[in-house]
Amino acid sequence: MEGLLDHGLRDILTRVGGVDRCVSEFIRITDQLLPSRSFVRVVPELKHGSRTPAGVPVRPQLLGSDPVCLAENAARLAELAPAGIDLNFGCPAKTVNRHRGGAVLLDEPELIHAIVAAVRRAVPAPIAVSAKMRLGNADDARLLDCAHAIDSAGASELAVHARTKAHGYRPPAYWESIAAVREAVRLPVIANGEIWSADDAERCRQVTGCSTLMLGRGMVRRPGLALAIRAAGQPAAAPREMTASYSDAAVAALPWRRVVPLLADFWADVCGRVERRHRAGRLKQWLNYLRVAYPEAQQAFDALRAVNDPDAISAWVLRIQELPAPASTALQPEKA
Repeated sequence: MEGLLDHGLRDILTRVGGVDRCVSEFIRITDQLLPSRSFVRVVPELKHGSRTPAGVPVRPQLLGSDPVCLAENAARLAELAPAGIDLNFGCPAKTVNRHRGGAVLLDEPELIHAIVAAVRRAVPAPIAVSAKMRLGNADDARLLDCAHAIDSAGASELAVHARTKAHGYRPPAYWESIAAVREAVRLPVIANGEIWSADDAERCRQVTGCSTLMLGRGMVRRPGLALAIRAAGQPAAAPREMTASYSDAAVAALPWRRVVPLLADFWADVCGRVERRHRAGRLKQWLNYLRVAYPEAQQAFDALRAVNDPDAISAWVLRIQELPAPASTALQPEKA
């Protein structure tokens, strides 16, 4: 989701509901102490109590391999009162890994321990320091070593993506390995990977024993996914009739007629801050995810596939907002 899921889409997705906390895209730390504006550029929510406009806390994420430099940058970031600081030990991107960042550090649990401990010492105790990791780099041989390293260094939480770097994003996710981590450490563990539906969420919880889940691509494909997961864990409400095409609980929680205004707001945000030549690509990138769940998004993607003129896309956005929702794609109105 590089280039798509930034503060603009965080704003849109957290408006929908069901999300308790966000973690930002990573901020790369190399050999310099970054100015405060570098953190605010990636996480502008820092100017508003480290929360999205909907009030959801955002935890900035740092990525790097130098404990001293990471600690110094974390201390500067702490001056901006973030809703915690997260450390990235899971990015599988080749460019990041070549520069000794992300998932390759999972071959060095001693270094991971040093990084977490240095950051924990550098920031005030009330600011949570959490970490995200994969099961390993080439394999999961050092999985528990890395989990223990993070735990013993003083992290407050650990999110585990249930694949190694070598697995990439290919299914399946190995949730059983998250269960092994949860049983081996004292800190709370958050499960991540292959959660596309409320049913997936329930199975993941059963297998891992984790009560808390992290959503990524699933939330971008189905913006109503967090709502559906939350609803699935509550007592059943009075049933609402829905069409067969919307048997997907996450789509039923947020039908297309409610996605359209979100798309319009997303496009307005893109037009306000993205270079003109890149704007069309940003909208098509999200539509490409949405079309997995919404037939209307597939139709929109097909209509805009060859369109790159922002003015033409703006006109299209205005038209779709004026169209009535097809009866076959909307929930039936509730009885008074």
